[in-house]
Amino acid sequence: MSLQHQQELESTYVMHTFGRKPVELVRGRGMEVEDDQGRTYLDFIAGIGVISLGHCHPAVVQALQSQAEKLIHVSNYYYIEQRGEVAKRLSDLLNEGAASDAEPWESFFANSGAEANECAIKLARLYARKHSADQVRAAGGNEEAIHAAEAAAPRVIVTLDRSFHGRTLATLAATAQPAKQEAFQPLPDGFAHVPLNDVAALEDLFARRGTEICAVMVECVQGEGGVHPCTPEFLQAARNLTHEHGALLMCDEVQTGIFRCGTPFAFQRFGIVPDVVTIAKGVASGMPTGMCAARAQVARAFGPGDHGSTFGGSCLAVAAAEATLRTLADEGFAAHVERTGSYLREQLAQLPHIKEVRGLGLMVAADVDETVNANDVVLRALNKGLLLNATGPHTLRFLPPLVCELAHIDTLIERLAPLLAAV
Repeated sequence: MSLQHQQELESTYVMHTFGRKPVELVRGRGMEVEDDQGRTYLDFIAGIGVISLGHCHPAVVQALQSQAEKLIHVSNYYYIEQRGEVAKRLSDLLNEGAASDAEPWESFFANSGAEANECAIKLARLYARKHSADQVRAAGGNEEAIHAAEAAAPRVIVTLDRSFHGRTLATLAATAQPAKQEAFQPLPDGFAHVPLNDVAALEDLFARRGTEICAVMVECVQGEGGVHPCTPEFLQAARNLTHEHGALLMCDEVQTGIFRCGTPFAFQRFGIVPDVVTIAKGVASGMPTGMCAARAQVARAFGPGDHGSTFGGSCLAVAAAEATLRTLADEGFAAHVERTGSYLREQLAQLPHIKEVRGLGLMVAADVDETVNANDVVLRALNKGLLLNATGPHTLRFLPPLVCELAHIDTLIERLAPLLAAV
């Protein structure tokens, strides 16, 4: 089916929630995708950081084919193969670098990052409610006192300005970007926001409202906001303040996790250990999959019926996740991502009109000066065989598959340099 035919169909029958680029992609392998006319493109966005192992990696294809021949879906009413194995792999990765006796992490399986964050929001509030009740119960309080404690439990979740946690109503409320929120008011309440890396503002908020706060949710590196890392000092302050006030620290690792920033999870680069971690995007290298992982003592606030998902943790999803996680661990991607990410940042910094390059691993942004329109560069790059992304009028974002090699980066720079110089 041609691009023109597809555009005509979608114009009539598909909601216009995306401004699609004028290309129809039909197949891919590794770092490359091909359109309906046979033109090839180097992919430096990877489905928004999703295609960890590159397009159609043999391990993922084989896992999906094999599973589809056996069983596709039976729901969470039953045990299935590999779900427990995937949860253990995640627990081991979350505990990487921790003490050998670190407690296990328990995962809830969802379909997306937004769903994983919804789960985290519910878990934080339920944990606070049950923890408050347990304290009164342990002190000998009666049922009336226990109910009062539950009603008064902290419910506010702190997030950061310019954050992004999803597009459901609750995760949009958590996303501190007024431009994205205004059209959908009223949004759920119970959220407060502070600027990125402003320790004083976070301390002031806890000083004023600490008894109301049940959790702080952060992206260690803000992705959709333009690849802005937290400072170690800010994350340590968040960890200390949540400890002091009995609140949870939750890391949204939807984009930063699964070796995207070099280590299995970005929080491991900052010397902190959160209570809850949300996961999606790259965990299954293209299959819609998400998880909300929590340390066991927190996770067990959930009981049967407290949360659920029809498709979460399906047979196909866990098969793709198991193949992805096994391959990433067995083939030593941590060192590879560090090496290629450093090279990408070095090479981008030498291009014309680049003001700043930042990021960790293969999560990189390059700010261009005011003479360059980043969205225009993305469109013109299609003619040079590049798939790029802009997060704003002057910011290019690079999220290539983790199989990206130095030669791919050299080709990117060779093709991108004249696009920037031509401004």
